[in-house]
Amino acid sequence: MKVIDIHAHVVLEKTLKSIPSYGPEIGGTEENPWFRIGNYKLEGVRYRNTPFMDEKMRIEQMDLMGIDYQVLSPNPLTYFHHIDNKTAIDYCKFHNDELASLVENNLDRLGGLASLPIQDPKAACAELERSVSLGLKGGYIGTDFPQGFDDHSMEDFYSACTELDLPLFIHPAPQGIDGPLYEKKLHKYSLDLTVGFANQESLTIGTIIFSGVLHRHPTLDICISHGGGNIPFLKGRLAHAAMNRPDSPDWLRKNGEFERQLQLLWYDNHVHSKSSLGLLESVVGKERLVLGTNFLGWDQPDIKKLSNIPSYLANNAKKLLRMD
Repeated sequence: MKVIDIHAHVVLEKTLKSIPSYGPEIGGTEENPWFRIGNYKLEGVRYRNTPFMDEKMRIEQMDLMGIDYQVLSPNPLTYFHHIDNKTAIDYCKFHNDELASLVENNLDRLGGLASLPIQDPKAACAELERSVSLGLKGGYIGTDFPQGFDDHSMEDFYSACTELDLPLFIHPAPQGIDGPLYEKKLHKYSLDLTVGFANQESLTIGTIIFSGVLHRHPTLDICISHGGGNIPFLKGRLAHAAMNRPDSPDWLRKNGEFERQLQLLWYDNHVHSKSSLGLLESVVGKERLVLGTNFLGWDQPDIKKLSNIPSYLANNAKKLLRMD
């Protein structure tokens, strides 16, 4: 396999209307479609009768783009990290069963990542373990959930990932859809999808490193979307804080330790410019980068740009996904 895409969301037909008050629900017309989650309605994006939901159309589009293998992940609008635990657990189980069924029919072209009820870490552990029996290749969560990445309740979940030898993928959701709206300004000019996502990814990485998640779980493989948000640009400032701020742990104060922690994470290369990619490579190295396209999303790269994909990206993806 020369081209492996690890950033590709899917919408599953049978999961629609599976949570009465939340949906997910598709409606509207061919010209004006919408997708509803709770009180939020995404307008103008068509999912049905597109590669988002039709596996044959997806593989045809993959062939057109030169993608050999693709790892499917939950639609970020449907994380449901802020609903009641039981409903979230039931939804994740149903979603993962359907996803496993889809990829089972296309094992040479498609893999899947498990949706997890991370607001209940114990239940997330159980569902992650169950996903192994389904043939899924890792866990997938958002950046915003009640307890946060540095809560003590997350320790067993991180241990479960390492014991099961599964990677954890992290991708933001627009604020105010699944969880509270922290900043109203983000709901103008698509800033929730650009500045907001980068902010959430940066906060996630900062929290993971400063709280010592990777210090305690050095073999835990975590992959962050969109090149880790603002982190490549902020690396120097964060490293300086790690050595000088009073709330930085002693083990992180060693010169170069913050940079070493950054290089324990994985990053998809979906950053949209050569200069941004160059900065990312200079900070974390090529060894921790994988290809991500946000397949068919608003920011999918131009099809022609997938013609000369470096082979190291596929090799890295195989290592991350335990495909070697």
